[in-house]
Amino acid sequence: MTTSQQEISDEIAKIQADSPGGAPLLDFAPYRSTTLRHPTKEPRHVDPEGAELLAPVFGHSDVAAVEADLTVQRGGEPIGERIRVHGRVLDGDGRPVRRQLVEIWQANAAGRYSHQGDQHPAPLDPNFTGVGRCLTDDDGWYSFTSIKPGPYPWRNHHNAWRPAHIHFSLFGTDFTQRLITQMYFPGDQLLALDPIAQSITDPAALARLIASYDHSRSEHEWLLGYRWDIVLTGSHATYLEPSDD
Repeated sequence: MTTSQQEISDEIAKIQADSPGGAPLLDFAPYRSTTLRHPTKEPRHVDPEGAELLAPVFGHSDVAAVEADLTVQRGGEPIGERIRVHGRVLDGDGRPVRRQLVEIWQANAAGRYSHQGDQHPAPLDPNFTGVGRCLTDDDGWYSFTSIKPGPYPWRNHHNAWRPAHIHFSLFGTDFTQRLITQMYFPGDQLLALDPIAQSITDPAALARLIASYDHSRSEHEWLLGYRWDIVLTGSHATYLEPSDD
């Protein structure tokens, strides 16, 4: 571990010790960009009817089944470890959230996004878009087939690497209710060095962002299964990124 990484780890440990069981910190010095990006004013209510005039709309017929399989979207086999991520979307009382639009986006197996803003020197995969979506069923289940994303460097500090993760977006009942979070993989050693993850000072809340390996959803000689449930409200809610409103 380099000196700068040790300093980051020490600072994270001190902040966590000073705020045991606290909510995720929006202004978190080890995560450098929060200094300029975190909200500094009270939230403002948005007129949902006015916002809906400009927002996109979708119906059940607009979400095709193929969109949930990120390994077949470009007509060729993407490179990397095939995975299936599935789980349930629940409310705080354990009831399923039905017909919920769930979107994901992620880096490819080399840790690079298919986006012009990502220019770090890792190969792009022409057969992998890194984006998918589906609707939950009557019991709140969602399922995606994909490629396990690789870690990637970010310029927060010296030798900084983000752990492998998948971004999730849920839209509630309309687009003004959009919620965003990240799912991590079990056993990832980079989690303890990642200021974004470590800004969640409650260890139990951070643990709820980590999927579990699900052997029942693995397929012989084909892919590995992971389960990750999303709880929207209550004391066991999945941490969701705050809105900028």
